[in-house]
Amino acid sequence: MNKYKYQEMEQLFVKGIRLNRNSVEDFDKYPFNIPIIKNLTEIQFEKPVTFIMGENGSGKSTIIESLAISLGLSAEGGTRNMVYETYNSTSSLDQYLTIIKSGLKPQWKYFLRAETFYTMAQASSQYNFGDTSIFNLSHGEAFNELFSGFSPNGLYFMDEPESALSPKSQMRLLSRIHSLAKNSQFIIVTHSPILLAYYDGQILNADNDLKPIAYKDTEIYSIYRHFLECPEKMQKHLFDD
Repeated sequence: MNKYKYQEMEQLFVKGIRLNRNSVEDFDKYPFNIPIIKNLTEIQFEKPVTFIMGENGSGKSTIIESLAISLGLSAEGGTRNMVYETYNSTSSLDQYLTIIKSGLKPQWKYFLRAETFYTMAQASSQYNFGDTSIFNLSHGEAFNELFSGFSPNGLYFMDEPESALSPKSQMRLLSRIHSLAKNSQFIIVTHSPILLAYYDGQILNADNDLKPIAYKDTEIYSIYRHFLECPEKMQKHLFDD
């Protein structure tokens, strides 16, 4: 047995989501015209750590946003106690989803949305770390402090958490996720090959109707590998095109 293997939870907090297709009036209108939503019936989460990867515009953020809203979190991020809005740009997808829950209830829920993190922090007085205000930290430092404060028995939704992190900080985040995964659940949208490499995570491919995919079969892995092995050749190919 892998010495890093953790004992998985007997049940996940969220086991899956189901699209109530009979309630959708028009699959040619947003957000139902997005291919992964147009073809969606049900997604099953099989691991405490699930990654959703895919190209820009594939619908990843729409899925995780709707899932977070359905579970009582703000579309702009934060805990379930934070209800605020700066601009309503959310889709109506959450109204058409059935959340498949287990009998377990998380003690904590949190939605990290990288693009609205600063605005969310401005709206909350909780973002002080000891005597240090979040606004005295760099973007990446603030993310690191936030992740270090994640508690066990939590349900965490994360939309591109790597956006402010160096590779070393991404590895620190990966270690934090692993330390909590024995009694917490993570659903993460990411483009990071470091996070996706987590040995016991489930990867869902938004470019292929959210079907499971192995890490080394992902386009992200392939592109990074080829680029790092021969950056000059890859650049010549890019620039010639």
